[in-house]
Amino acid sequence: MADPRFFLTSPPKTLAELAEIAEATLADAACAGRRISDIATLEAAGAEQISFLGNRKYIPAFQASKAGACLVEPAFADKAPAGMAVLLCAKPRRGFARIAAAFHPEQASAPGIHPSAVIDASAEIGPGCRIEANVVIGPGVTIAAGTRIGANSVVERGVSVGENCIIGANVTLSYCLLGDRVLIASGAVIGNTGFGYDLDPTGRVKVPHLGRVLIADDVEIGANTTIDRGSGPDTIIGRGTVIDNLVMIAHNVQIGEGCIIAAQNGIAGSARLGNYVTFAGQVGVANHATVGDGVVAAGQTGITNNVPSGSIVGGTPAMPIREWRRLVGMQRLMLKKRQGKDVSE
Repeated sequence: MADPRFFLTSPPKTLAELAEIAEATLADAACAGRRISDIATLEAAGAEQISFLGNRKYIPAFQASKAGACLVEPAFADKAPAGMAVLLCAKPRRGFARIAAAFHPEQASAPGIHPSAVIDASAEIGPGCRIEANVVIGPGVTIAAGTRIGANSVVERGVSVGENCIIGANVTLSYCLLGDRVLIASGAVIGNTGFGYDLDPTGRVKVPHLGRVLIADDVEIGANTTIDRGSGPDTIIGRGTVIDNLVMIAHNVQIGEGCIIAAQNGIAGSARLGNYVTFAGQVGVANHATVGDGVVAAGQTGITNNVPSGSIVGGTPAMPIREWRRLVGMQRLMLKKRQGKDVSE
């Protein structure tokens, strides 16, 4: 049960309503009128709650579950325990997410500008915006309708923020243009100067960064992530890309549409990522490397050279995932031999 101090909970819903929300089909239409009050895990769910089976390794938990209803792929429906209503769904996890959102909708924030906010007279604030305490908005800023900016955030000169964006607390936006429905979590810094120097024995000269950060519609950026502005070319984040917490994206990087970038990734200057790239945690990309469309990189992969579209890679330097797994297996085998262990273990 979601803590009511933090989350709204909507009234109970019938299984027929939940099936429609999840784009699922009830295995037994006679259950359509049964009412469900909330969501829960397979282990914690009771008779008035709904859960889901998203991975075959949880089949034992599914078979032992006391949930009143469960979203299940058709192939596993026959493993449901007696008394459980089954909702057949091609993508149970996605269906469960839709049901969770229906039971626990986002709390609407009342529009308005807190009296402690400091807003330059030349800034344009659209209708229905919410500007919270101690926000600072600089000259020439435009913030479109329905956007929310959290406490203590700073929006510097000339920044443009699209419609229905959510900017968390303690965010700094500079030298950037945001599309619509962009979500930026607390502590993120967008548009800071990049890390660029000309070095020789006489000292260093910092290279001016005269580009911007362009963030397309429906992008999500996690807490304490930093995205540097370009040094001349812009840094670009494509439509629908999701970036996790604690990610570093350097100057001139271009990321395509629909990418998934997990926590603690570091993407060096002028790297290029195609569309629908997926990086697990702690992936590093060297400067000027190009990663093709649809590439998947395992956790802690080090990408030092270009990666062709469609590749699945791991290891450092990055190599095809099967080669990396074989290499790890060989290293373990060699270690066992050196330790005098039975290699058949």
